[in-house]
Amino acid sequence: APATSPKYQQLRSTVRSLGLATVCEEAKCPNIGDCWGGGHGENNPNSPEEAAHFGTATATIMIMGDTCTRGCSFCAVKTSRKPPPLDGEEPDKVATAVSEWGLDYVVLTSVDRDDLDDQGSDHFRKVVERLKQLTTSKGKNLIVEALTPDFRGELDLVGNVAMSGLDVYAHNVETVERLTPRVRDRRAGYAQSMNVLAHVKTVNPNVLTKTSIMLGLGETDDEIRTTLEDLRNNDVDVVTFGQYLQPSRRHLPVKEYVTPEKFEEWRVVAEEELGFKYCASGPLVRSSYKAGEFFLKNMVREKERERMEAEAAV
Repeated sequence: APATSPKYQQLRSTVRSLGLATVCEEAKCPNIGDCWGGGHGENNPNSPEEAAHFGTATATIMIMGDTCTRGCSFCAVKTSRKPPPLDGEEPDKVATAVSEWGLDYVVLTSVDRDDLDDQGSDHFRKVVERLKQLTTSKGKNLIVEALTPDFRGELDLVGNVAMSGLDVYAHNVETVERLTPRVRDRRAGYAQSMNVLAHVKTVNPNVLTKTSIMLGLGETDDEIRTTLEDLRNNDVDVVTFGQYLQPSRRHLPVKEYVTPEKFEEWRVVAEEELGFKYCASGPLVRSSYKAGEFFLKNMVREKERERMEAEAAV
């Protein structure tokens, strides 16, 4: 759908009126018209067949402001050592926006907030909790995916968000271990991100975990495979691959444009060889791209059924 469709305009209007930020806009995502323009008018899909045909309008809402305390070499989001203070009303604003859109799957992400004592962990938890409360009170079963920072590897802060009621916990490793110091901010780390993803399953085994890897930064096939193996060893369920695109001349240059055929090869490796539950892989796939949402939605529902059946059997 183009970035002029009625659904796109509706989402954009709500985002503006409530003073929210979306990673779709801040990170200059190439899929914004497609994701925001999904759905079909006023009605939501009533069946899996309708959902598959029409798609779900999706926006990835960026909480805790639009200014990050880190400066990763690939990212277009603006940075500052001291961003503006958090908006205490944001949990209500986000819940209002999502309930107005009538979504059944939403992605929350955030900037890094190293300037805060808890790096925003408690604020992130409150947004998820309020979203769940409001949508449940309206009789909707909203699925929430949170794409989180690493919280400097402080696992109690990771666990705080993992136990907030979310359904999918995403945290991006972004690239292979060798390239991490060049690609990501010095406060991030390959092992640190792996520890974050592993800890989520330790405190909440029912949550699905997800990560994303950019290709085209100079990584080798062996390094990609090793990264995938490390992720599976940490029980990560879902991985996405996308082509790195240089946001501006100030950012890292693209080393290689990976072919669609190569992206498909990595999907097969991830799903069929290494046992990831799902892999979305393609040049324009991004970690929040709607490609996986219909699948993930059903996976979450299935996990919930299994949990309830297990409890009933006890």
